Amino acid sequence: MTGSVQTWNAETGKLIGDPVRLIGLPPQLSSIYQSADGRRVVSGFRDGSVGIWDLDTGMQVGEPLQTGVPGQNDVALSDNGKHVLYSSNDGTIRILNVETGAQVGELPQGLGGTVPIAFSPDGKRAVTGSHDDTVRIWDMGTGMQIGDPLQGHGDEINCVAFSPDGRHIVSASDDTTLRIWNVEAGAQVGEPLEGHEAPVLSVTFSPNGKHAVSGSIDRTVRIWDVETGMQVGEPLQGHGSWVHSVEFSPDGRRVVSGSFGTLRIWDVEEHMRRNRLH
Repeated sequence: MTGSVQTWNAETGKLIGDPVRLIGLPPQLSSIYQSADGRRVVSGFRDGSVGIWDLDTGMQVGEPLQTGVPGQNDVALSDNGKHVLYSSNDGTIRILNVETGAQVGELPQGLGGTVPIAFSPDGKRAVTGSHDDTVRIWDMGTGMQIGDPLQGHGDEINCVAFSPDGRHIVSASDDTTLRIWNVEAGAQVGEPLEGHEAPVLSVTFSPNGKHAVSGSIDRTVRIWDVETGMQVGEPLQGHGSWVHSVEFSPDGRRVVSGSFGTLRIWDVEEHMRRNRLH
């Protein structure tokens, strides 16, 4: 089968060039992640496979990994482009080599079910959320957990992300809160970030690490001041359904959010200006 990846101009909302057709794309896409240099896409599928595609050629890199465990999954790509983390429905977190697609390691998470995952910026650590309401930090060199699980959330964790400097982690939960964690101390920083009225599905840091953005089942996008833990201005509203994904532009001036069938682009600079926060 074939599928396509499309690139959009954030200024005009128009497509840039033609869609890139991906050859050999299995049905029922479950997760997708683009490399920092924009050259490759890593995708997980509900048949239990994960594949890597070259966006210049549209061709698959190496053979897909066949886990034999169909269902929901999550993928993450290291910033150096060397490794992929693949969280599958059996609770296993596999480490894949980007160049070959081969499995080179495994994180002994052992809690069952798909969990959200993310690499640290230097690729030396990974973070996972879980169904037992905890956040866990991993050493990618040894594959072992660092310290004790980070506890504080009152429900399942849906998304985790490292700050650009790798010193902090943000997590989003079904308990409607976000929490900031200090990586070295293994402890929560300040109070929970509260404001969403339903489970929070997505969260990430701004490129300078000063703000976070989150999306929720309550159909809103919210921007947060990481230092104070306060929400910046009013929620960004417009989506007609759950907000599954959020991301800052590389310059931090805009946020893109994804819901069922639509993407929306938000002017963060204007939002900050209106709320006198820069």
